[in-house]
Amino acid sequence: MTKSHPVDEPRSVGERTKRQRRAKAAHKGAKAKALKRQTDKKSAAPSRGRVKPAAAKTKQQACLDLLNRAEGATVEELQTAIGWQQHSVRGFLAGAVKKKLGLTLLSEKPDAGPRRYRVATTV
Repeated sequence: MTKSHPVDEPRSVGERTKRQRRAKAAHKGAKAKALKRQTDKKSAAPSRGRVKPAAAKTKQQACLDLLNRAEGATVEELQTAIGWQQHSVRGFLAGAVKKKLGLTLLSEKPDAGPRRYRVATTV
């Protein structure tokens, strides 16, 4: 006597076993992947005559542009330009500029005015 597999016969109309739910989910996933492959093939075709848009300026690049100026930048200037909080600007200066990028960061405190930071340029 052979038993029928539980996947073949649900216990009731609304009740499904885990195996049935998994099988249905796997089937849906396969459908989605097939549809994605079809749309990827369409978009992969090269378009002629289109100009690639310029890359958007990143926040890091905007900060570096301010720091590369001859007068440098204050923390407040970097805050307003980028929209970061003061501790985030200081973390960027220490972590990204000094450690990751390996740039020499100069800090100058004039008698009148806030501290200014700038990247040292090799002349």
